[in-house]
Amino acid sequence: MEYLVSMTTQVPEGTSQADVNDIRAREAANSRRLAERGQLLRLWRPPLQPGEWRTLGLFAAQDGARLEGVLSSMPLRVWRSDEVTPLTPHPNDPGPASGASGAAKEFLVAFGPASPQDTTSQAMRDATAAEAVSARALAGQGHLMRLWNTPGEGHALGLWRARDATEMQTVLDSLPLAPWLSMETTPLSEHPSDPGPVRS
Repeated sequence: MEYLVSMTTQVPEGTSQADVNDIRAREAANSRRLAERGQLLRLWRPPLQPGEWRTLGLFAAQDGARLEGVLSSMPLRVWRSDEVTPLTPHPNDPGPASGASGAAKEFLVAFGPASPQDTTSQAMRDATAAEAVSARALAGQGHLMRLWNTPGEGHALGLWRARDATEMQTVLDSLPLAPWLSMETTPLSEHPSDPGPVRS
């Protein structure tokens, strides 16, 4: 099972820079070990406020207890709080070997049902059928990397690639189900310890 973890670090006041550097070096080494074991899949930086220290991580574990073991093994956990979102397979997920190389930026997009829309209409049923075809096409173009279901009826999370935010919005607006969805887009920046996308 995969999990998205939002990790927020608060360095205690009075901590020396040498101690911060030491724990960061140990965290990077531990991240490499977790990646080698297939437990840490990706790391990103979301948009940050001044002084904020936050990371988004994609992890794999058999269950929540195993994930907690992985997270508690990370040196920065002593200064960190974690928010875990379990991810379950989405029928339109192209799979972990999807994606294209290049300099495109990555985005996480959270999808939820918009209201008030008639979710029983024929138009929505047609759009739902067309969504699978669209997802395959967008994955083939290198835009859709991964797609998961998240807790909540009709909620999903996607990992996407685009040249910039404008192109990303154009791609999302093209989705057949766009009129029935609310979308929240988070631009992602590279993390120095990111193991990188898995490619076939």
